[in-house]
Amino acid sequence: MMHKTVHCRLSICLLFFLLSTFLTSCQSTYYGAMEKIGIHKRDIMIERVESARDSQAEAKAQFKSALAQFNHVLNVKGGELQQKYDTLNREYEESEEKAAVVSKRIRKVENVSEALFEEWREEISQYHSDKLKQDSEIKLQTTKEQYKKLIGAMKRAEKKIHPVLIAFQDQVLYLKHNLNAQAITSLQEEFTSVEDNIGILIKEMEASIKEADSFIQSLKN
Repeated sequence: MMHKTVHCRLSICLLFFLLSTFLTSCQSTYYGAMEKIGIHKRDIMIERVESARDSQAEAKAQFKSALAQFNHVLNVKGGELQQKYDTLNREYEESEEKAAVVSKRIRKVENVSEALFEEWREEISQYHSDKLKQDSEIKLQTTKEQYKKLIGAMKRAEKKIHPVLIAFQDQVLYLKHNLNAQAITSLQEEFTSVEDNIGILIKEMEASIKEADSFIQSLKN
């Protein structure tokens, strides 16, 4: 039994290693193909940071919309509870989709940044001029520090999304399973905490978007 368990773990580790190697190879091939048509890692990084920034702006707008709908549903008297549930559930699903896009695009930014910085470090060793080499090393360090601030802001915003979605999902599920007037009264008591969480999330996203704009500008200059 122990032998089978060890064998299974080794097989899983080997599978992950082969998958990682395959993905790395695919990424290298992709970057190489793009460079052949004049699109360098720096260009790809700018495009991906812009995409990540835009996805956060879209998620921010969606969460604001969800909050407004939540507030509307809780405060409008009368009407079909089923319709109220459908409205909130639709907003939740759209918020979840936007959140998934944010995470996906942040991962893509991380991927290209690793490739860009690795290439930059390797090419610094090719300089013959000590002055140019030193200048390039300084620029690399400065860019890495700016990137660290950017990815930190993005991840802080991303980290705030999950608690908001959990709280939002709880309210939607509660309404689904308790389609009666008492459910609306109970949700009103929880609305303040949901509102506060979304407010914090929006502030983090605004900070992340600001960092993205600054980073993009620094790469374009």
